[in-house]
Amino acid sequence: MIKGDKMKRYVWSLPTRLFHWLLVLFIVGAYLASEEENLLRIHTAFGYGVGVLVIFRIIWGFIGPKYSRFSDFPLSIKEAIEYIKNIFHPKKKYIGHNPAASFVMLGIIITLFFVVVSGVLTYGIQEGRGVLAFLNNSLFREMEVFEELHEVFVSILLFLIALHLAGVATDYILHKEDGTIASIFTGYKNIEGESVKLNSIQKIVATLFLAASIGVVIWGFTQDAPLNKSIYEEIEYEEHSSLFVEECGACHTLYPPHLLPKRSWVKLMEPKALQNHFGDDASLDEESRVEIEKFLVANSAESSTKEAAVYILKSLKD
Repeated sequence: MIKGDKMKRYVWSLPTRLFHWLLVLFIVGAYLASEEENLLRIHTAFGYGVGVLVIFRIIWGFIGPKYSRFSDFPLSIKEAIEYIKNIFHPKKKYIGHNPAASFVMLGIIITLFFVVVSGVLTYGIQEGRGVLAFLNNSLFREMEVFEELHEVFVSILLFLIALHLAGVATDYILHKEDGTIASIFTGYKNIEGESVKLNSIQKIVATLFLAASIGVVIWGFTQDAPLNKSIYEEIEYEEHSSLFVEECGACHTLYPPHLLPKRSWVKLMEPKALQNHFGDDASLDEESRVEIEKFLVANSAESSTKEAAVYILKSLKD
């Protein structure tokens, strides 16, 4: 088909376009869900979906059709500088990604990989949830490090996405006739070159991975999915210390022992302190006082790997 003096060529196959729009949807969903603590499960579900898409895109970069393969990315710094210098009147037309876009796209894929890995590590170590929850026991004291790494990679990703959008806008303004933006929807560009075709293996791989990415997100929305499974079991305090529940829960909310360190529980459970327990007399017979104190000390912040316990201990210091 002819449009002006350019040939209309099929550049971006359906799997490549679906990957692009699913990735946009999942990233936006993960970002919006990250703003609220109670949406953490939704945030991680989208994150797992992004992870599947990244694995697919890496594989697609080797077995996919022309222009989607990494070998077709013009990854030359010299060529990228030359392209940017002549952005208003480019000396060469690129049917796939231009050199500048190639570096940005590769950067986005690499950064997304580290965003997902650091996110899964943070979820496992900090929250004790997900496929890497087993690392909580050994690395829980370093949970802040992994959270900060995750935030750094997200910041880099947002910068690269901004560059990508700026590049798309620039191309639309300066080279609208090429139909780059339309190609994200239709797959076609108004430019000379070879059209792409998918073989059977490519179709099967794309179908499996794209379906898996959607399935993982839906599965991740469910509380009982292994992707969200917690190493912490709900504690029935009545079974562990009925006296603690009876005496402490009778007057106020039953505070989990891991919310205070040993020394704080010992101080709170002193006979004189109980006589003036935040304005009330909570005195106990000595046997009951000792039993409750032992339970609180045994389950204090020092014995917990939960996020709240770690942060409380760090905030109190000495």
